[in-house]
Amino acid sequence: MDQIDVPCHFLCPISLQLMKDPVTISTGITYDRENIERWLFSCKNNTCPVTKQKLFAEDLIPNHTLRRLIQAWCTLNASSGIERIPTPKPLIDRAQIAKLLNDAKKSPHLQLKSLRRLRSITLESERNRSCLEQAGAVGFLASILKNSDSTSVDIASDDDESEFTRASDEALNILYHLKISQNQLKNLITNDGDQFLESLLQIFKHSSYQSRAYATMLLKSVFEVADPMHLISIRPEMFVELVRVLKDQISQKASKVALKLLVEVCPWGRNRIKAVEGGAVSVLIELLLDASDKRACELILAVLDLLCGCAEGRAELLKHGAGLAVVSKKILRVSHVASDKAVRILCSICRFSATSRVLQEMLQVGVVAKLCLVLQVDSSLKSKERAREILKLHSKVWRSSACIPANLMSTYPSC
Repeated sequence: MDQIDVPCHFLCPISLQLMKDPVTISTGITYDRENIERWLFSCKNNTCPVTKQKLFAEDLIPNHTLRRLIQAWCTLNASSGIERIPTPKPLIDRAQIAKLLNDAKKSPHLQLKSLRRLRSITLESERNRSCLEQAGAVGFLASILKNSDSTSVDIASDDDESEFTRASDEALNILYHLKISQNQLKNLITNDGDQFLESLLQIFKHSSYQSRAYATMLLKSVFEVADPMHLISIRPEMFVELVRVLKDQISQKASKVALKLLVEVCPWGRNRIKAVEGGAVSVLIELLLDASDKRACELILAVLDLLCGCAEGRAELLKHGAGLAVVSKKILRVSHVASDKAVRILCSICRFSATSRVLQEMLQVGVVAKLCLVLQVDSSLKSKERAREILKLHSKVWRSSACIPANLMSTYPSC
């Protein structure tokens, strides 16, 4: 295809690739549907990319004549390896979606069939996802999750119960792939936030790895728009389940999302203590021992830094045999961000939990030597300041120790 001159009016102005489903908008410009819909729905733009005039999603009109010309050109150039573009599928409309939603409400059997069709529609395009949201799909799908526990009790047979569980999983799958707008998420948590969060908690407890991964990512989206009262009142069981997502290593993406969630919610209320009591510290240390991914290390250290802001978190880190050693090990080995977080953790320990046993352990596992090294190498100003503060704070215990190499001792700060 690179050796063939493609007529310029066959190319999409956005991607500069051959158009498969050309649509003309109100400004008279023609784009490939996939690209202009991504521009409108994913990138949240409302102007024509070329003319900058205001544009609405309803303005996309299929250009059948141009599509046929492109298909004819592809056929003529088939011998050169050009594949004929397929005729696009008919577009789904709100009436069809409304019918599927109504069918899904009639019985568990019709529900599962309709949900599978809705999932297929969801995965097809950004336009379809927007259409589903506008048709009220978010509230209906959330209601399936909220009713899952109470409904399953009344189902007569194991087969029916299994089918209802599959329906719940399908609903969760669709909700995740819909990429729900902030307004819809706010409505969801404002109107029935407690029940919806409870339904996600039940999914964490009882569902498959995939559903738990979807629930993790959906929970993060919900908490991003939640008001402080929802963040303060997160149930302890939710922290237990987030920690279990990390421990089970469901997927790399789910783990990173769970870590980001903890970073966002731990500063609120008693959430740090809830996370610590949920077993977060020991799991995070175990993950840090094996972590090689830069971003994962940064996130783990960020959560540990938050948790070491409370006495319970510091006690758990010190209880773990590898706690101090692994935090120290990551300094100067991952990134400036990771080093800063690791030094902050050690600073919290040294300020508030520095017993004689802890200070001796810091010498033995190389923490003090690493802090001396921070003063010598190219590290951030904040890290240097904190390292100097720690070394000064306990200089009477550490300064004369044989555990610190002579070349590093020369930089030990004076009292």
